[in-house]
Amino acid sequence: MAKEQGSKLIAQNKKARHDYAIEDTFEAGLVLQGTEVKSLRQGRASLVDGFVDIDRGEAWLHGVHIPEYSQGTWTNHAARRKRKLLLNRVEIDKIERRVNEKGLTVVPLSLYFKDGRAKLEIGLAKGKKSWDKRQSIAERTANREKEQALGRHLKGMRD
Repeated sequence: MAKEQGSKLIAQNKKARHDYAIEDTFEAGLVLQGTEVKSLRQGRASLVDGFVDIDRGEAWLHGVHIPEYSQGTWTNHAARRKRKLLLNRVEIDKIERRVNEKGLTVVPLSLYFKDGRAKLEIGLAKGKKSWDKRQSIAERTANREKEQALGRHLKGMRD
């Protein structure tokens, strides 16, 4: 069987980028059961309620929903079980130290296959206040209007 190459996105947590200011990102492997991998290959997962917890020097992913595999039997997995993350000791220590010092949280940002292996992008995040969210939306809108005006100008159209 040929080995997979490249990257395939399974799920993204767009809400996390809206609700949090992401300070740093890490790529982690996942310890999965066979039916979880098959369900992920079908492109089914939800990261919305997920978070990462460091417990006794190990990183655990909680609250991520990977639905049961439709063709599975009694060997199917629980949809919201906690899953172990595979990170280097240095990365785990860095994450734990920053979470304890600055009061940050660790949220999953995206779930994807990279060269046939399931990977999770996690981010050290700080919660945004409502005025931060409004400011981000205003900046995005201003940039979009600026790009549209430039495009109209380059095409020779009048405003």
